[in-house]
Amino acid sequence: MSARDDILGRVRRGVGKDDFAGRRAAAEASLKAPTRGPQPVMAAELVVRFKAKAEYLASTVDTIATAAEVPAAVAAYLSSKRLGLQAVATPDVGAMSWSAAGLVVEARAAVDADKVGISGCFCAIAETGTLMLLSGPQTPATVSLLPETHIALVPVSRIVATMEDAFALLRSECGSLPRAVNFISGPSRTGDIEQTIVLGAHGPCRVHLILIGETS
Repeated sequence: MSARDDILGRVRRGVGKDDFAGRRAAAEASLKAPTRGPQPVMAAELVVRFKAKAEYLASTVDTIATAAEVPAAVAAYLSSKRLGLQAVATPDVGAMSWSAAGLVVEARAAVDADKVGISGCFCAIAETGTLMLLSGPQTPATVSLLPETHIALVPVSRIVATMEDAFALLRSECGSLPRAVNFISGPSRTGDIEQTIVLGAHGPCRVHLILIGETS
């Protein structure tokens, strides 16, 4: 054994790197029961805080009582903004009664030419007014990223307090991470040019949230 091998061997033993089974078990135990750091105190009810934070980030927010009202709410928003009545939607929400509200909605991944994208969300985070979206066959990420206008459907039952709560929900319901987890906090923006905030620089310039189950 060379002096180099002897030195590196002593280093490995000193930091426990030879105990691969023990290190793996410790890592798996840590992942199964992660330790949380300090948590913020929520001064308001979760729905109230989420709405306030989302609006602060330049999202617009609408509230409806049931999912059956979604198509009419989307049609009203698009008409008010003169954005037309065509959209693309993630397949998980594509079967809604869009045509009954006068909308032409295709359930598929978005392309560059699409102007409006409609998606659900895995959950929403009250602490920051952020949406958590998971990619998958029924939830292609392009729908929330490519169109100029992103409309997200947010059941109030899926609003959690913190980012840690969102990841805990992901672990409990999905087990493993999908290919991509996207966090959306209002419209895309940049301040690179003369430190002036510009919306829509790298994604949607409008984010409209429809909270389902909240009428106040």
